[in-house]
Amino acid sequence: MRLGQNTRLMLSAAGVLSVSSMTFAQTAPTPVLPIVRGDYRLATYGETIDKLVADFIEKHKLPGLSMAIVQAPYIPRSAGYGKASLDLDELASTKTMWNIGPITQAFTAVAVMQLKEAGKLNLSDPISRHVPGLPAAWQRITILQLMQHSSGIADYRVHLDDAKQYRPTELLDLVRAEPLRFKSGTQVALSATDAALLALAIEHAGGMPYREFVRRHQIDPMHLDSTMFADEFAAKAKIDRPASHPGDNQHSRFKAEEPFINPVEPATGYRIVGGQAMRVTPEASSNLFGFGDLWSSAEDISKWDIGLAGSVLIKELGDRDVIYMPTRLANGTVVPAMLGWEFTHHPGFMEIKGDSPGFSSYLSRFTASDELVCVTLLTNKEGVDFTVLARQIAQAYKSDLGPGVDQAQMVVQESKYGPAETVSRIRNALTDAKVPVFATVDHAANAQSADLQLRPTTVITFGNPKVGTKLMNKIQAIGLDLPLRMLVWEDARGRTWVGYSNLDTLAARYGIEDPATIGAMSMFMDGVARRAANVYAY
Repeated sequence: MRLGQNTRLMLSAAGVLSVSSMTFAQTAPTPVLPIVRGDYRLATYGETIDKLVADFIEKHKLPGLSMAIVQAPYIPRSAGYGKASLDLDELASTKTMWNIGPITQAFTAVAVMQLKEAGKLNLSDPISRHVPGLPAAWQRITILQLMQHSSGIADYRVHLDDAKQYRPTELLDLVRAEPLRFKSGTQVALSATDAALLALAIEHAGGMPYREFVRRHQIDPMHLDSTMFADEFAAKAKIDRPASHPGDNQHSRFKAEEPFINPVEPATGYRIVGGQAMRVTPEASSNLFGFGDLWSSAEDISKWDIGLAGSVLIKELGDRDVIYMPTRLANGTVVPAMLGWEFTHHPGFMEIKGDSPGFSSYLSRFTASDELVCVTLLTNKEGVDFTVLARQIAQAYKSDLGPGVDQAQMVVQESKYGPAETVSRIRNALTDAKVPVFATVDHAANAQSADLQLRPTTVITFGNPKVGTKLMNKIQAIGLDLPLRMLVWEDARGRTWVGYSNLDTLAARYGIEDPATIGAMSMFMDGVARRAANVYAY
């Protein structure tokens, strides 16, 4: 586990969701007809998708990346960029397998609902009905509460040693003695322990190992040939790594064996330690049982994603709605999330994302019938957030899927909360970081005082005088754009956006060449925006 994850997990546990009065437009509106698709000029604000991806890879120093785009029922774009391994001659391709990390939870959720439809478990079942020997505080927690991440059970990931291999029960032992973080059913905090318990319940109700159940009921029926678990690599992956080879191309088996043409092979994951990219063993993913242990290609994830749209994987609409819509806790609080998925006010939008040892992953779904765009992005570097890039790509396919802002000028992401709650979450994040707020300007209130109407629009100004002074000592003119500020606004569709100036563009405008300071500022702004906009702490 990399440095800093403890902090993020605690922030998640501390965040009480006060959204009981919020409404979520997850039921898609009447489609806008005619539906126009198939434009080959895919760009947003003059930037092609390939340019957006290439710039992102360069900025974040990614070894490689795979992308796939759905326009259901098609996958019109699937591509690999860069390298699947920094040490070997292995390229990111359409069949490269990456550890998909927290996206695994979505497969776990489907498995739970399949067993529900088969009459083998109920969402109201206490987990103790399926998993024996649990602590007393866990025994009455229900399957539904585990799916909601409202159990209050501690997350075992803070105790993991990636060099060790743990059995599922040993993962539970890591947190068995810890008290609940909050009363079950009252708050939400991401916990891999919840997913491990669900995977064990799947084994009990399904009568077979969790991984075998997922293979039989999702991987094999959907013909996901580039999807498997790490312990299947030896039998199913097509790895051509001779002990020695002449020249630069290590591959030779493709000349005689068809499966080695565009082979199904796993990427090598990397974690930055002391400024260096360090390899992470594939086996490290196996410790994320039911939470992050699945490997797949971007194209396979896209195919599986299309299967989510109807009754291919989950038969009943009501059962699909359980995991593809915001949930309501036992205390009445509405939570814009469900077992890894998060939901915004964009009708029918949902995303699931995060990282795992050596990898980062992202999947978004625009499920309205006149949109049906889904974006999958996978990379072999830990700690990468694809949220903004994915929205830019979606906007290239359909302009109103994004914020209507040039991200080269302003970095923007959609909040899962309304404007007031988002502003409050920004202020809380700044308080926790001990960063002073200098001013809050409520433009809507100011407009009202002038007998004018304006949708919620608020600017929060804050900063660190030491950092700002350092930049102004280089170029005083940048003082016009300091202190830092963040804008929260509600658009005409009821979506809430969080944005701040693109600091790379700002530095270039003033001719400031200080990548370390600008990079640190950008990282801080991104962290505040992510904490404000997301249910889960990543």
